[in-house]
This record gives sequence, C-alpha cells and structure tokens, in this order.
Amino acid sequence: MSIGEMLSATVPMVKTLGLSYGEVTPERAVVHLPDEPEYRNHVGGPHAGAMFTLGESASGAVVLAAFGDQLSRAVPLPVTADIAFKKLAMGPVTATATLGRPVADVIAELDAGERPEFPVAVAVQREDGAVTSEMTVVWTLRPNS
Repeated sequence: MSIGEMLSATVPMVKTLGLSYGEVTPERAVVHLPDEPEYRNHVGGPHAGAMFTLGESASGAVVLAAFGDQLSRAVPLPVTADIAFKKLAMGPVTATATLGRPVADVIAELDAGERPEFPVAVAVQREDGAVTSEMTVVWTLRPNS
C-alpha cells in the first residue's frame, strides 16, 4: 500500500477532500486538491481551510516517507504551522512539500534520546504554476513511552 493510499484509508479528512497523491519520497511529496464547489470560498476559489489541509497533508506524506521506519519507536506530530496566502487560488491546486533537514540528522537526534524537530516547507500552486500560498509545518518525532 502506498503512503497516499494509507493516508486516504486512515485519515478521514484526506478522503473527504478527495486529495490525491502524486510523487511521495523521503525528500518531497506532491498532493492535489480537486476543484469542487463544496470546497470553495466566497470568491470561488478553494477555501483557506481546504488549502491548509492540503498543505498539512503534503507535509505529513513526506514525513511518513522519511520516517515511517521509525514508527515503532516514535510518533510524528505537527508542532506548529504557518501559512501565507500570496495569490488568489482558483481551480484545482497542488501542494509540494519539501523536507527541511536531512533524515539522518533527525534520526541521530532521536537515537541520542532527544525529541527532534524539523521543518517541512510547502508551496501550493494553481494549474498555471503561480504559487498561491506558502506554508511551513514544523514536525517532531515524539519518542514512544
């Protein structure tokens, strides 16, 4: 089962919004939000909440791809998230999330008994390529008790 299939099966909001997963690697993930009337705001574009969920979901996919092999000893959790809306989003949009630290460095902190934190940068684009929002989600790997 792919990470996209797993998230669609286990995270109800992913299924609710009809998110689809393209490339998912330990370095980046690409996730698509379709253009559906139920997801629109007052100006006809995707609602800010839907765009936030898209970006957070893309960040989660890259985190699972990078650290899925650590789930027996730590749970990934978002710590903070910031989003900046740059341009009007209309139609379907795509989020590209990029891991902000080397995987090995994060795992080394976990191995040392620390609770590592690491950023994931996300850019959301319209079909014409214009970046409509930028987001940073800081994640942690919380060691299991």
